[in-house]
Amino acid sequence: MTAHLPDKTTIGQVSLKVSNLERSIRFYTEVVGFHLLRQTADTAELTVDGEHPLLTLKYIENAVILPRQSAAGLYHFAILLPNRVALGLSLRNLLAHEIEIGQGDHDVSEALYIHDPDHNGIEIYADRPREQWKKDANGFYIMGTDPVDAEGLVAISENIPWQGLPQGTVIGHVHFHVSNLLKAQQFYCDVLGFDITSRYGSSAMFISAGGYHHHMGLNIWAGEGAPPAPENAAGLDYFELIVPDQKELDTIVARLAAAGYAVQERDGAKYVADPFRINIKLVSGQNA
Repeated sequence: MTAHLPDKTTIGQVSLKVSNLERSIRFYTEVVGFHLLRQTADTAELTVDGEHPLLTLKYIENAVILPRQSAAGLYHFAILLPNRVALGLSLRNLLAHEIEIGQGDHDVSEALYIHDPDHNGIEIYADRPREQWKKDANGFYIMGTDPVDAEGLVAISENIPWQGLPQGTVIGHVHFHVSNLLKAQQFYCDVLGFDITSRYGSSAMFISAGGYHHHMGLNIWAGEGAPPAPENAAGLDYFELIVPDQKELDTIVARLAAAGYAVQERDGAKYVADPFRINIKLVSGQNA
């Protein structure tokens, strides 16, 4: 039977390893727009709604900061805003902080790209209405790379004060450098159960559950055979994959075990590493 994730599968919290906790807290609150929820000597939990952490920062002593696109691991994590006005406000705040900004109109969405002080990639984006998403003859979503209408984004958000990331902001997707796309497809599609929604030539693929344009991007832009990021490198600690209920979670754990992947239990949660040592925290929506 073909593996299939339930339609209501989402990406949850992202946890990052950073080299300087206070610097990262400042960046993610002042520049990106999170609010500090809790802090210890070596961790910080950041929130949008004031109750639930959406991003965790974990200080790693003597962390190695890798050059961009040099290892398998995080390419970017993507913050999905509830509307275009919010994206305009984010753009204005990034400009005010004189941050280097990449951008792309992907047809299904409009996106801004930045990097944190540890070279972790961040996408801040807003989706277009789903009824406007188009598919090609192969049934894949058409996702372009046209320039964003930056002037329109600034204009639509004029005279509205910046108050950080608004209610309704979530982690929309995660995107990784991997060392082999076929191996990535075998793990994420054949075992976990994601569906392929688009391909970018032979160098990248996009996968999702429930017909979303993508919950994950996977690319070989760091090179075929790129090594896994070292444990002591700044970058991804783990990301959460949330399925609707415990029964679905048990089904996924069974599929992983049958395919030879070791699922570990830590702090009452289940974790698995993909073939590129990217860590996934498996969560039931009932417990999220």
